[in-house]
Amino acid sequence: MKTLICGSMAYDTIMVFGDRFKNHILPEQIHILNVAFLVPDMRREFGGCAGNIAYSLRLLGDEPLIMATVGDDSAPYMHRLKQLGLDATHVRDVPGSFTAQAFITTDLDDNQITAFHPGAMTQSHQNKVTDARGVGLGIVSPDGRDGMLQHAREFRDAGVPFVFDPGQGLPMFNGDELMDFLKLADYCTVNDYEAKLLTERTGRSLEQLAGEVKALIVTLGGSGSHIYAEGRRIEIPTAPPQSLVDPTGCGDAYRAGLLHGIGKGWAWEKTGRLASLMGSIKIAHRGGQNHKLTAAEIAARYRAAFGEDLW
Repeated sequence: MKTLICGSMAYDTIMVFGDRFKNHILPEQIHILNVAFLVPDMRREFGGCAGNIAYSLRLLGDEPLIMATVGDDSAPYMHRLKQLGLDATHVRDVPGSFTAQAFITTDLDDNQITAFHPGAMTQSHQNKVTDARGVGLGIVSPDGRDGMLQHAREFRDAGVPFVFDPGQGLPMFNGDELMDFLKLADYCTVNDYEAKLLTERTGRSLEQLAGEVKALIVTLGGSGSHIYAEGRRIEIPTAPPQSLVDPTGCGDAYRAGLLHGIGKGWAWEKTGRLASLMGSIKIAHRGGQNHKLTAAEIAARYRAAFGEDLW
């Protein structure tokens, strides 16, 4: 079974600020904010939600298909996909545009300030879910607004179960649109901040929202995650990371674990623990696609963290 990953492909320019934002942002002066952060540590990484999720899913031995749009500067990324053995059949070039670009500044508390240029991502609606063959599971991750709306409908019309992963794209949608997504989707995953925004915009509690899908997954950073499914809230512990290096892409790695477990039909406890482990593995590496463990190494880490076999 192949998993179709609808979402962004982007170049991430990641900068590290050697202090804390809170020490330089005065609350009483927020209305005239004018700050500059010295960032001597800077690098450029391959990123985007679709690229990151597909990368980690491939590490787990799955066959992800990426459905995304890229611009005239995409050659290095396309070359990388080929090297990784990731199927780029449904990655569409949009002439006269840039590939999406994220400029991320991280402070010592792992807070992030991001500027994002969507570029070719705004044309994601040119891609059609029905163009992909042999798909048994999908995910709608942050992408162009029209593309996200369209792909959710296309997954449902095609009878393909999918995860709604609004991420940083959540503010693009009003409460009614978010409810429509949940009615179409089989699963939904958000972080704790996005969960609060989701409840505010829809006017419903997490428990009520969970009733619209088979499972609602809320990640809580270092505090683990909650999975609302089968009428209960399942507590998922964190997997201890080897080190805390860079949070960029941890949520995408977590989602790869979710997709793998869902595809295997595992219990939510096991699926959540694998997702937690994938995020833990990622945070020990810079960028969203530089963790290079084999499936056997991931299984060994899972046993060490949770005391049971993964496969």
